[in-house]
Amino acid sequence: MGMMGDLDQAVISNVVRIALEEDIGEGDITTLWTVPEKKRAVAKIISRDQGVVAGLAVASETFRQVDPSLVFTCAASDGDEVVPDQIVVELEGAARSMLTAERVALNFLQRMSGIASLTQKYVCECRGTEAKILDTRKTVPGLRELDKYAVALGGGGNHRMGLYDMVLLKENHIEAADGIGPAIAAARSGMSRAGQRVQVEVEVESLAELEDALAAGADWVMLDNMELEAMVRAVNRVNHNGDARPVIEASGNVSLDNVGAIARTGVDVISVGALTHSVPALDLSMLIR
Repeated sequence: MGMMGDLDQAVISNVVRIALEEDIGEGDITTLWTVPEKKRAVAKIISRDQGVVAGLAVASETFRQVDPSLVFTCAASDGDEVVPDQIVVELEGAARSMLTAERVALNFLQRMSGIASLTQKYVCECRGTEAKILDTRKTVPGLRELDKYAVALGGGGNHRMGLYDMVLLKENHIEAADGIGPAIAAARSGMSRAGQRVQVEVEVESLAELEDALAAGADWVMLDNMELEAMVRAVNRVNHNGDARPVIEASGNVSLDNVGAIARTGVDVISVGALTHSVPALDLSMLIR
């Protein structure tokens, strides 16, 4: 589990280029046919909602790729809380360029800000506990780094980036490997052959499976869709496992309604797919004059 630093510029450039190609295609005919080429304008991107801003560098790169002469000025920073009618960005330059870049820039900004805002709500529900909110791999294909960066801005943490940086044995892996013990043993042996050291996490659905995971020396245990009472018993069991105490993750059907109760069971981390798989966009709009 790591926290992302700033987004890599190469990642930003690439996703923006693909998004602009998709949107503009052969040309923005509405703007080309109705807005005079020499017309200059100023514009503001304004928040219509309360939330956390994320993705300003991505929005900036969108306008830059459409027209490097546009002046893009941030009136807020990534991670800032904004309120309705607050100005987030100010723009100056060719009206055509602004209009052509507008939708793609807002798509990135609204989605990333929505993720950061929703993450913050989950984090707030866990106040007073030690539990940390984590994201999952349930991200939009091609946008994982952006999605996970936004989670970090909202106060959450990043779970594994992909299939390559942690072993996570889920129900199907365990079934295919003939049980938790054999699956962990096979993972450790593969790890030593590859000369790679990563954490090994195991999904468990019962206290009996938890015993298997502890006996096999899992680094993390994921309590999958467990009732709160079973979770409390699982946490208690792990806490009495001596020095070899794995990280305890709760996962499955987590919502804003139940995350506080899950956090109070004493788990270390709670992974929430909803942060990135079905996030409501933060309402932002661009006004030009």
